[in-house]
Amino acid sequence: MIRFFRSGNPLTVLLLLIYTIFVKFYYFLHPVTYLKDGGEGLLYNLVVGWIDSFAYKNALFYTFLTVVLLFLQALLFTKLINQHRLFSRSTYLPGMCYILFSSMYQGWNQFSPAILINLVMLWVFSNVPNLYNRSSARDVAFNLGFAVGVCSLIYFPSVIFVLLLFMGLVAMRSFRLAEWILALLGLACPLYILGTYLFLTDQWALTGQLTRIGINIPMIHDYKVWGALIANVLFFITGWIIIQRSFNKMLIQTRKIWNVWAFYAFIAMLIPFFTATFSANYWILAVLPISMFAGNVFWSIQNNTFANAIHILLLLYVIVMQYFSQS
Repeated sequence: MIRFFRSGNPLTVLLLLIYTIFVKFYYFLHPVTYLKDGGEGLLYNLVVGWIDSFAYKNALFYTFLTVVLLFLQALLFTKLINQHRLFSRSTYLPGMCYILFSSMYQGWNQFSPAILINLVMLWVFSNVPNLYNRSSARDVAFNLGFAVGVCSLIYFPSVIFVLLLFMGLVAMRSFRLAEWILALLGLACPLYILGTYLFLTDQWALTGQLTRIGINIPMIHDYKVWGALIANVLFFITGWIIIQRSFNKMLIQTRKIWNVWAFYAFIAMLIPFFTATFSANYWILAVLPISMFAGNVFWSIQNNTFANAIHILLLLYVIVMQYFSQS
């Protein structure tokens, strides 16, 4: 199985689709609607309200939509990685890992602000390399700031991703004050545009949904959350250690991108704590960047039998947690 995903053959997309249906099938049998915990942003509420106008809170529809979005994210994620040659050859392993690791916890397969934010962050990271080797990147900095601003309208604690934007500027470019200011202006623009719209349409009361943020460090008692977290963190650390061995052989730009992705994973793991209504569902934000490092773990194992054994163990864990464990 691993050797097929290791390949960059375009036909592997079909295999990835079949794989997605297999590992996500449980969620079609036990569908849920969307996340509504009081911490979501105004833009998310507007999107859900629009979908509900024709979906009527149908749980199966929302589960289907979520799985489709996860599959599309896996494809875009794989394309982004191969486009920037973060591995020595094209591979579908990161996309496979994203599908597999996101299946470890049901909350990561529920329609939520984090699912939408991951789409925006994929666009962000497709443009971060554009900061490198450009005499002026003011337009890129503004666009990236604007994208993070859109994320904050979906789920305000994601505004912390501005630290990731600054990390990208530090890693990819020498300091230019104008670019940092434009990034901040881009960040503020979506808030300004939506705030203006609410004021002009006499809906100013809705602005209370724009900046929902706090600090919440709860005691997590759900063993399924712990199991999924431990697996993700273990593969992230292992993948990071393995990539260090080949850092000296990489192009400088590639090395910088790996560093930014590592910082991305770290920031994404912290974001769920910056809300008054904690939910483990938001850790799907971290599963995306972690999947690249998990893909590197499988990529680095030359023995296909050993790689398949690890993959089967993870797959069995997912199946046991889905079908044979208490809710």
